[in-house]
Amino acid sequence: MTRPHPRTWIAAAIALLALLCALIAQPGTADAAAGRTYTNPVKSQKGADPWLEYWNGNYYLISTSFSDTLTMRKSPTLAGLAAAPSVQVWQDSTPSRGTNIWAPEIHFFNGHWYLYYSAGAVGASCCDSQRTHVLESVGTDPTGPYVYRNTLTGPQLNPGGWLIDASVLTVGSSLYVVGSGSVNGSPQSLVIAPMSNPYTVSGAFTVFSSPTLAWETVGLGVNEGPEPLYHDGRTFLTFSASFCGTPDYKLGLLELTGTDPLSASSWTKKPTPVFQRNDAAGVYAPGHNGFFTSPDGTENWIVYHANDSATGGCGNGRTTRAQKFGWNADGTPNFGTPVGTGTSLAGPAGESAATPVSYTFTNRATGKCLDLADGSAADGADVRLWTCNGAGAQRWRVEDQADDTSRLVNVASGKVLDVANCSAADGADLRQWSWLNNTCQRFRLITSDTGGWVRIAGAGSGKVADVANCGSADGTDVRQWTWLNNACQQWQITAN
Repeated sequence: MTRPHPRTWIAAAIALLALLCALIAQPGTADAAAGRTYTNPVKSQKGADPWLEYWNGNYYLISTSFSDTLTMRKSPTLAGLAAAPSVQVWQDSTPSRGTNIWAPEIHFFNGHWYLYYSAGAVGASCCDSQRTHVLESVGTDPTGPYVYRNTLTGPQLNPGGWLIDASVLTVGSSLYVVGSGSVNGSPQSLVIAPMSNPYTVSGAFTVFSSPTLAWETVGLGVNEGPEPLYHDGRTFLTFSASFCGTPDYKLGLLELTGTDPLSASSWTKKPTPVFQRNDAAGVYAPGHNGFFTSPDGTENWIVYHANDSATGGCGNGRTTRAQKFGWNADGTPNFGTPVGTGTSLAGPAGESAATPVSYTFTNRATGKCLDLADGSAADGADVRLWTCNGAGAQRWRVEDQADDTSRLVNVASGKVLDVANCSAADGADLRQWSWLNNTCQRFRLITSDTGGWVRIAGAGSGKVADVANCGSADGTDVRQWTWLNNACQQWQITAN
């Protein structure tokens, strides 16, 4: 047998070392946890026009409400969003913008979240009064609280400043608002204007994409829902075309190929749609999307809404779905085809937390938990304060009722939080009862302060869960009371 030359061994060792270094250098290959299994839809109630962000260990999902409120869900896994609490982050009774809230998005600039949404005038017929509005977070929590900043509009938009589906495009150090509107009698098109900050338009709106191709004009010819996508130094925009009332609502793609985003000639439109109905899987009218990355930063994901039938239309029957996508050899995105509901899929890479199955409510003043007395199964059993112990009596499922309210179902008993005798009085007891499907058993979880503190407000009375006399002893009663904005009425929701 011929012995290998020493230089052969050295060369082999160097090659092996190089291979090991290359493997170590690849992001996420060694430490990334497999994504938790999930199925679409990830939100079944009020799931249209979804926007999803992954931030500091949690996903945050917000979508259209068609009401005067906006709610947001938070979960450490994509799968967990399906049953996560819907927390109210905004309500507006201002007559000019107090109804038909559509297409919310959140973007992070300069240490604050900015929430963009469309809303209409109270009492006006749908939908000529829709305008775009901007909120700013007080702190860095995506759930707020938020304060109102501005209306995004311009005299070029007609009728009267109409603008919907706004997003923010970043090119270099410059910000632009992109949305859907009409300028000088154009069809409903994609429009753009420069911004001096995240809530101020600083120039005229111009059209940069109109519905001219056959696939953009099914039902009605519209371009709407523009969403930026950045990859390898290139800037893309997806947009929704045709009409949401048809099964042929779909996504198109633009790329910024020129130097001036305000000029239509700087944008190149792909001649064919990039994401559309999948009849074989029972997916119709997929559109109005957003983008997010996996927790480990290695995967690109699309979130969008779709219908389960060809006649689903533009209403609350649309549900939120998500799936991973890749890239073509020419550097353009490849979204594939929408996946049918109920199909098990691997979640985003890098998820390390377990998917929550229930939630605990911890009082801010006392650090103690919302507790069902003795874990009783009886109607009328008291709900009280108790030292947190992880028992089923202190765990609650928060189930969305598709009307911006939720019911709180105790894990130990399967019964729901209830205002005694449907009373509207201060001091009325909070107890458990069998589900009767009334407003005395429906609650709004409302952001109250930075740090994730919420109030639990009865849908029937408008009053909140309150620790009686701000007591701290185990067994202290929890009742309803007028909102006083104190720590005895604030609760933190913890997944378990």
